[in-house]
Amino acid sequence: MAPRKKRKKPVKKIKFQLTFSGIAGIGVVCFCVFLWMFLFGVWAGQSLLYPPVSQKSIEAEPFDSGEGQQVLDVIQLEAENKKIVIKR
Repeated sequence: MAPRKKRKKPVKKIKFQLTFSGIAGIGVVCFCVFLWMFLFGVWAGQSLLYPPVSQKSIEAEPFDSGEGQQVLDVIQLEAENKKIVIKR
């Protein structure tokens, strides 16, 4: 007589079912995560590539003018090129 074959246990399969709105929700969440990662990467890249801004050029510091008075340095910006308006 031939030996009996052992029966294999049935393998349980996992099945996911999503509606269209579920797929759209997952898409929106993935888009937001990738957008956040992109913006964080741009911020990190710029902070690594550019040197830090020095605080000395931004703030006005008092200095002694020799007369016993404190005078503030004022940075004054002037336009170098004037705009030309063409009337037709």
